[in-house]
Amino acid sequence: MAATVPVLELAPPPAVEGHGVLGILLHNRKFLIGSTIFLVLLAVCLIGSQVTGPLPLRSGTFKPKLGIGGGGLTILGTTSLGQSVLAQLFQAIPYSMLVGVVAAAIGTTLGALVGLISGYFGGKTDAGLRILIDVFLSIPTLLFAILLASLLRGVTVPALAVVIGIFAFAWPARAVRAQVLSLKERPFVQVALLSGLSGWEIVWGELMPHLSPWLGANFVNAFIAAILAESGLAILGLGSQQQMTLGQMIYWALSYGALLQNMWWWWATPVLMLIVLFLSLYLVHVGLDEVSNPRLRGAQ
Repeated sequence: MAATVPVLELAPPPAVEGHGVLGILLHNRKFLIGSTIFLVLLAVCLIGSQVTGPLPLRSGTFKPKLGIGGGGLTILGTTSLGQSVLAQLFQAIPYSMLVGVVAAAIGTTLGALVGLISGYFGGKTDAGLRILIDVFLSIPTLLFAILLASLLRGVTVPALAVVIGIFAFAWPARAVRAQVLSLKERPFVQVALLSGLSGWEIVWGELMPHLSPWLGANFVNAFIAAILAESGLAILGLGSQQQMTLGQMIYWALSYGALLQNMWWWWATPVLMLIVLFLSLYLVHVGLDEVSNPRLRGAQ
């Protein structure tokens, strides 16, 4: 028997100075700090990669094994092959973010769609989709991802993100289904039925506004999980060999003996960037969670 999911009290956030959800987010310090760190990090990397071009990524461009403190593109040191660590970061961070965006978008969208259909329409549709959800929840996702990554050698970053996203839909689907089972018994849904609205009009017009803040928080949470999954696969040597990610940076550093050669800047830099990225996303997640949870809003 599937475990029950606790139903949170979801309600559309009240308007703040006439701006609704946007107004609440702009008044949430955690969300502002987290989103600012994330956007600044992304902007710096995109601009930096355009300015420097691919040259600093080529072997032998700089003197190998330079430590932190050099000038220009060697300010974060170089690899044992004479590549700029800073230039690698410029490429790796956007690709890691791309994994998070694609996987979170697929997982959250599929989860919301399956949960809404299963919870609202019920009957045989609910029974079938609930079995599908339970099957995906029972699959050891990481082991299955390792198997797929090992079979799909030469996989690209977007393709890897799609694989991660497909296996990320089950938890949001179960949570959305539980919320819909509660919401569809509320008076506003009964009024919508009496007004002659169809099932899909009620799902998108009446239920989605109540679920959208929670789905936003889940998107960020799935974003973090996807980056973590990709980094784990890359460190195991199962990541994309075609594009650089933060996990791939750590993999190459370990493969070329950065630990044995005491080249700490090579592996510590991507690890530190992962921590900063996770911290920014965590703050965004907490901010969105405070918007979707009335109890947390009241405690601010």
